Amino acid sequence: MPDTTTPSVLFVCVHNAGRSQMAAAFLTHLAGDRVQVRSAGSAPATTVNPAVVEAMAEVGIDIAAEVPKVLTTEAVQASDVVITMGCGDTCPVFPGKRYLDWELPDPAGQGVAAVRPIRDEIEKRIRGLVDEITPVT
Repeated sequence: MPDTTTPSVLFVCVHNAGRSQMAAAFLTHLAGDRVQVRSAGSAPATTVNPAVVEAMAEVGIDIAAEVPKVLTTEAVQASDVVITMGCGDTCPVFPGKRYLDWELPDPAGQGVAAVRPIRDEIEKRIRGLVDEITPVT
């Protein structure tokens, strides 16, 4: 039986190789076990973007072992908050879920210098999300 007191967040982008991977990693890093974290893509890539892996390593978060995952209806149903990052109309919508759409540049095909500002913006948004959805301990 799932823990209904722990909020769950699903990050979705097209390839699950950049933005959603960074967001999931930051939320896991900052909230630990206070939040259940998932990420997925509507058309997942085969690997996480190497520039994204490098940019996250620069801030001490290792996502080298992460693998893009396909978006499933079950993942959406199991999440309290669904944050989309350019998945368009492919993300299923269910009543009772909270949906946020974060407009962020796509890091696909970009070098680490272009990924850093995207990473930093995602971290800022995740810090706000953690403050909003996790209970004060």
